Amino acid sequence: MIVRYPALLARLGLVDRKKGTEAFDLAVPVMVSGGMRTVLRMTDFFMVSLALGDAAVAGLELGFQYYFIGFGLALGLSSGTISVVSRCIGAGEQANAEFAVKQSLWLALLVTIPLTLFTWLFSEGMIELLTDDPRTIQLGSTYLRIVMLSVSFRFWSMIAARALQGAGDTRTPMYVRLVSIPTNIGLNAVLIFGFGPFPQLGIAGAAWGTTIANTLAAVIFAGVLVSGVYSIRFRIGGTQWDTEMVRELIRVGYPLAGMQLIRTLGRFPFLLILSTIGTPVVAAYAIARRVMLLAMMPAWGYSTAASTLVGQNIGLGNETDATRYGWQTLRIAVVTQVLIGGILVALSPWIVRLFNAGSPELTVAFVRVFGLGVVAFSVSRTMRGGLRGAGDTLWPLYGTVLATGLRVPIAALGLPVGVALASVAGWTLAPGMGLGLWAIYAAILVDMYSRAGVNLFRFSTGRWKNIARQSAVGTDD
Repeated sequence: MIVRYPALLARLGLVDRKKGTEAFDLAVPVMVSGGMRTVLRMTDFFMVSLALGDAAVAGLELGFQYYFIGFGLALGLSSGTISVVSRCIGAGEQANAEFAVKQSLWLALLVTIPLTLFTWLFSEGMIELLTDDPRTIQLGSTYLRIVMLSVSFRFWSMIAARALQGAGDTRTPMYVRLVSIPTNIGLNAVLIFGFGPFPQLGIAGAAWGTTIANTLAAVIFAGVLVSGVYSIRFRIGGTQWDTEMVRELIRVGYPLAGMQLIRTLGRFPFLLILSTIGTPVVAAYAIARRVMLLAMMPAWGYSTAASTLVGQNIGLGNETDATRYGWQTLRIAVVTQVLIGGILVALSPWIVRLFNAGSPELTVAFVRVFGLGVVAFSVSRTMRGGLRGAGDTLWPLYGTVLATGLRVPIAALGLPVGVALASVAGWTLAPGMGLGLWAIYAAILVDMYSRAGVNLFRFSTGRWKNIARQSAVGTDD
């Protein structure tokens, strides 16, 4: 039945059968991997909530946001990788595609080593910026210090996966995740609760499970790429640096890295607002967000499919098909995501009962708000993937700046009147108007739909083709 899904949509007149099938075939392995990662994050929160309660869930959420800074940088850099690799493969430049992987690894190490050292030294102070709850600070800083030890390995895994996906192989990264993610879940369970001979480590167990699993995935990806039997190879010897290639990786990657950083840093004042309203609100938001990430996972798969198909057709010099693949991928993405999102929203009252949440009703309300935004998320991610395949990554950055600039002020209106967010040199910031959670809900939806609008507009103009033509890497003149 799943195999026939694109054909069914084609019969309903929703997609072109050939292009929809190609996008679907590329997207499904990424969706499986993304779904497994989401299940992993949900089980993290589920097990921590059972073991330690709301304060630990809040600490896990706050610590994970700092970890997401490293993840965001990796996503930006690996986006440069998939863009360059897909265009080089389309243009028949296999050696350049493989060299891009090596350059990405060197750039990753230059970023991650200082980041890991800084976090190890200052993790407690970093969590204190977001909350004054001593228990949350203790648990969040413990998680952050340990999990950041694996950020270099996480970088490499994302680079390797994107390189394979850019070459049209989305299955091998899925197979690696089929090993590493269940390992992560199993390690988290035994280390959080102390099953068998393992010590009961609580939130530190969740961090160590993730760290060990990230390291395992990195080792497997290294073996895959060094072996030379897959669609792309990592060659250890030979030239180690090429300025033109590095410049193109950075040109494509820095707007997306900046976008992820802005989104992540924008979450900090947002979470500060939530924690000011109350720790149970942070916990409800965190759990609901993880639940609805299952509904949003199709967008990850179709975003990757759009990057690969648009990038390879650009490399072939076929701009018309590149455009068509972008639109067809968006069509199948939106339909898929609406179906899954509707099911999860309907089941949310039963799903949230699995968690030891302080307020299940509040968690369900957050799930429903995210459900209203699934279409926007699908449009934003899929169009961003198409733009990324052509190397046009500035406009998604603009959309993120706009969305973040709107979300935080709108959310701040939910604070009680007179409650200060900050006080410096006698000047007090107290933007609250007492709108409560309605302002938080509005902020979430405005964020999602503004990003979708910007990315959709940019792709519809077709000006991303000019960006691809101007690049000297992986384009067929």
